Amino acid sequence: VQLVESGGGLVQSGGSLRLSCVASGVGASIINDMAWYRQAPGKQRELVAKITSGGSTTYTDSMKGRFTISRENAKNTVYLQMNILKPEDTAVYYCNAEVLVPIIEKTVRLEEWGQGTLVTVSS
Repeated sequence: VQLVESGGGLVQSGGSLRLSCVASGVGASIINDMAWYRQAPGKQRELVAKITSGGSTTYTDSMKGRFTISRENAKNTVYLQMNILKPEDTAVYYCNAEVLVPIIEKTVRLEEWGQGTLVTVSS
C-alpha cells in the first residue's frame, strides 16, 4: 500500500487549504484508521487528527475547531480541511494509515506513511 498526499502549498494567515491522501495498491487489504500528522522545522512529528474506518474522529486540542478530517472509504482517501491557518501551522503534513493485510490465515497490521506535503503559512 502506498499513500500519496496532495494539496499543500503557500497560503496567507487566515486562509484555508484542503489536503488529500490516497491509498493505492490496497488489493485485499483493509485500510483501518487513517490520520494526519505534521512536523514543523526543528520539532517532533505530532498527531493532527485521526479518523477510524467508521468515521469517528479525534483531534489534537490546538487544531480543534479549525481542522476537519474526513474520509471516503470507497476511494481509500482521507482529507484534512484546514481553516483559519496560522504561521505556526507551517509544517510538512504526513498521511498515516493502519493497513490490515490478510496473509493465509492471519491478519498482519502494518503502518504506512506518505511522503509528506509542505504547508507554509505566511504572516
